[in-house]
Amino acid sequence: MASVLRQLGVVQLDYVNVLVPAQYQVPFSRLGPYDRSLLNDLVYRRRAFTEQWAHEASIIPMETWPLLRHRMARYRVRPWGFEKLLAQHADYVRWVRKQVKTRGPLAADALKEPDGKPRRIASYIRKNDPMAGWLGTVPRVVLETLFGRGELAVTERRADLARVYDLATRVIPAELHEREVDHDEARRALLLGAARAHGVATVRDLADYYRMSPRDARPRVAELVEGGRLREVRVEGWREPAYVPAGATSPARIEAASLISPFDPLIWTRDRVERLFGFAYRLEIFVPAPRRRWGYYVLPFLLGDRLVARVDLKADREARRLVVLAAYGEKGIDRGEVAEALARELGTMAEWLGLDAVSVEQNGDLARALATECRGATAVRVRR
Repeated sequence: MASVLRQLGVVQLDYVNVLVPAQYQVPFSRLGPYDRSLLNDLVYRRRAFTEQWAHEASIIPMETWPLLRHRMARYRVRPWGFEKLLAQHADYVRWVRKQVKTRGPLAADALKEPDGKPRRIASYIRKNDPMAGWLGTVPRVVLETLFGRGELAVTERRADLARVYDLATRVIPAELHEREVDHDEARRALLLGAARAHGVATVRDLADYYRMSPRDARPRVAELVEGGRLREVRVEGWREPAYVPAGATSPARIEAASLISPFDPLIWTRDRVERLFGFAYRLEIFVPAPRRRWGYYVLPFLLGDRLVARVDLKADREARRLVVLAAYGEKGIDRGEVAEALARELGTMAEWLGLDAVSVEQNGDLARALATECRGATAVRVRR
């Protein structure tokens, strides 16, 4: 588990629970069924990893924390524009900081709101702003701001998934908290980590991994090439040069069969996904239902070295079923081969999620073949 997380360098946190929170599925796609408590143990008990803004809100190796210090110094308060209220109530921000220092780890519900101000941030921002639902309250915004600036760190997640914050000096090991890294050195380290995770990537691909601008990334990539840590290559069909880590080799063959989370690093950069796989992907969670092409929570299916299908999935926990709401195959695939492999993977996922069966609704051009495989595959009926 730890080696997979270090190879990736960053795992995006997302608690959309239609299937399973994204940070748990990303390792599943690489390791298969595993005990999800292992991830919690690595991050919140052993503290080999921690949370911080990297690509988005993410899990990162603890040693990456000082590489992001420059970003913490420029952290923008979310939701946008809310910094004005915090500036007006600087005494309240100081009070929150002092509460954490003196009382120890705290969640937002342990703090009062500023005197005379509404607790819910929906009172301060425009209607339908998704940040209102995510951040919820003024105490949460203040804690998130101090976390984003590196003053606080997340020390645990409660059963209700709420973050518990403590002083960063009490969570980040002293040698890492005190480490000062030159900005360009930090950028080079992050870009090199992105290259190791990608395998092969353009400057834009590498920059996006840690949300760096291509303009800032390009000279640092050139320095890594000059220093022998990256190698420039050409990829057929790509207009821009690409880069691979020095000493990288290509596998003789790839035998993957994995369902890929919508928040998986493999598909973060949509342009790269199209260049690599000829696969156009769009997350349609925020698209109104009548305008969705594929579905609400659609996972690409990787078979070998191709993305061969996409399935709209839902965990029906009450009925104890993994439901395939729709299944679509890519052009040129062997539908029988893909349906058979996908049925096996769906069965494995269902068992991992503690569900009893897989059911397939008749939506999409792969649904019929997949339903046939699911009815006939013993792996799909979960063994207890």
